[in-house]
Amino acid sequence: MTTPHSVPALGTHPAAGPNPGRAETRDQLSRATYDLLVIGGGILGISTAWHAAQSGLRVALVDAGDFAGATSSASSKLLHGGLRYLQTGAVKLVAENHFERRAVSKQVAPHLARPLTFYLPVYKGGPHGAAKLGAGVFAYSALSAFGDGVGHVISPERARRDVPELRTDGLRAVAVYGDDQMNDARMALMTVRAAVDAGTEVLNHAEVTGLRFTRGRVTGAELRDRLDGTEFGIDARLVLNATGPWTDHLRAMEDKAAAPSVRLSKGAHLVLRRTSPWKAALATPIDKYRITFALPWEDMLLLGTTDEEYEGDPREVSVTDSDVTQILDEAAFSVRDQQLSRDLITYSFAGLRVLPGGPGDTSKAKRETVVSEGPGGMLSVAGGKWTTFRHIGRTVIDKLSKLPGRPLTEDMEPMRSLPRMPLPGIANPQAVAHRLLVDGPAPGPRMAPDTARHLATHYGSLAFDIARLANEDPSLAERIHPDAPEIRAQIVYARDREWAETAEDVLRRRTTLTVRGLDTAEVRDDVAKLLADRPS
Repeated sequence: MTTPHSVPALGTHPAAGPNPGRAETRDQLSRATYDLLVIGGGILGISTAWHAAQSGLRVALVDAGDFAGATSSASSKLLHGGLRYLQTGAVKLVAENHFERRAVSKQVAPHLARPLTFYLPVYKGGPHGAAKLGAGVFAYSALSAFGDGVGHVISPERARRDVPELRTDGLRAVAVYGDDQMNDARMALMTVRAAVDAGTEVLNHAEVTGLRFTRGRVTGAELRDRLDGTEFGIDARLVLNATGPWTDHLRAMEDKAAAPSVRLSKGAHLVLRRTSPWKAALATPIDKYRITFALPWEDMLLLGTTDEEYEGDPREVSVTDSDVTQILDEAAFSVRDQQLSRDLITYSFAGLRVLPGGPGDTSKAKRETVVSEGPGGMLSVAGGKWTTFRHIGRTVIDKLSKLPGRPLTEDMEPMRSLPRMPLPGIANPQAVAHRLLVDGPAPGPRMAPDTARHLATHYGSLAFDIARLANEDPSLAERIHPDAPEIRAQIVYARDREWAETAEDVLRRRTTLTVRGLDTAEVRDDVAKLLADRPS
C-alpha cells in the first residue's frame, strides 16, 4: 500500500483520456477474432475476463445490461469468511474464504475494502448459547490467522455503547469477530477497469440474440445494442456463459434440449437512514442456519437478507411487501423499534443467488462455483461468492487451460506465474483524502471533508482525476444533491471513464444517490444532460 508521502499532489497526477465510444467499440468487436468471449458482466464474468487478459488471451466482455447491473450490485456488501459455514463443518471453505478476503482487503483493493467489527448477540431462548458462539468466533478468527484480532465475548453494556440501537431485553452476551465491507458496484467497476487495462474489450447494454456456430461448435455470438438497436456480431475461439440467473437461457441457445443446471434463491435487502452512529455491525442468528445482518454502510443502515427459492423471470425480481415485513421482523430480534420505522427506508433491492441444481433448502446450499461444458463447446460458469471473485476467475482460466484439443493453451501464460495484481487506484485512502483537502484550488472553496473521504474510499488515487475535472470547471465541483457527498464531476467521470450510459448507471452503481433515496427528478435531469454532452 502506498504511504501518505507517495500519493501525488493533485497537479502532478497524470490525466487519462475518455474511453472509446460505443460505435468504435462495436466496430472493433466486429472486426477481430477473440480467444475468449465472456457473456455476462457480473463479477464472475468480469473476474474471468481480467484473469484471461492477464494470461495473454485476447478477450471481449459484453453484458445485456450494465456491468454489475443485477446480482453483483445487490449483495450484502461483505467480504467475509462465512461464519455460518462452520455450522456445517466446512472448515476448509472458511479458511479459503478468509485467505481471499485478506488478499482483496490488504493487497488487491485496500482502497475499496474496509474492516468491519461484527457483534453477534446471544439472547435468552436463542438458537445458540454464549459458550458455543464464543468458541465459534474464536475458531473463525483462528482460521483467519487472527488477522482481525481474537474472537471473544463482551458484555451487553459494552456492545450497547458501540451500537446504541442494540436491543438489550433478554441479551445475555455478545460475541465479537471481524470481516470486511465494500461497495460491491464500485469494486466490480474497478475490476472492469483492471480487465480493460489488461487488454479486454468491453461493451455494456449489448444483448446476445443468438450464438454463432462453426461445424457444430460455438464460435461467437450475435448481438444487439440495446441503446440504439445496432446489430453486430463477435467471433471467438471460445465462448464463456457467465450470465448468472440467465445461465440456462443462454445454454438453451446452444442446445434447445438442455436441462436446467441451476436454481435461484432471492435475497432482499433494505437501506435505512440511521437514527444514531453505529461503530459495529450486528449478525443475529435467526435459526440454526440463518443469520440476519444490520450493517452500517455508506452512512446508512443495511438490513437483510432473505433466502427463498425463486422460479420467476430474473428480470422481474423485486422486493415485495412481505420481504420488507420479514426483514424488519427479523431485524427486530436485535435492533430497537425506533430504528426500524418504515419511514426510514430509503431504498430496497433484491438479487438472485445462483446455486447448483438439486433438491434441498436454499438456505443450506453451498455457494459452490460450477463450470460445465455444453455440446457446442460453450463453457458455463455459475455460483460462487463475491469474496472469492479472484479465485473463481483463476478456476475458470485453469479449466480453459486443461480443455482437450484446444489451441488456447498455447497462448496462455500459466496463472501461477502471475503476480497478485491490485485493482486500479490502489492507495492509502486516508492519504488520498488528505491530499484532496490540501491540494484544492487556490481560489474558491476547498473540497468538503465528506466529499474527500467519499472519493478516496471509492476511487483511491483515481480520485485526483475527478478533482481535476472539478478544478477545471467549478460547476462540476457542486454536489449532485445537497444531502450526499458526491459531486457533479463524478457524472462526467462515469460517462468518460466508467462506461456509464444511462442515469440509472450513474445513480445506482457509480454513485450512491439511488440507495440514499436522493435520485429526484431534478437530479436525474442533471445527470441526463451531462451524459448527453459527450465529447466528440
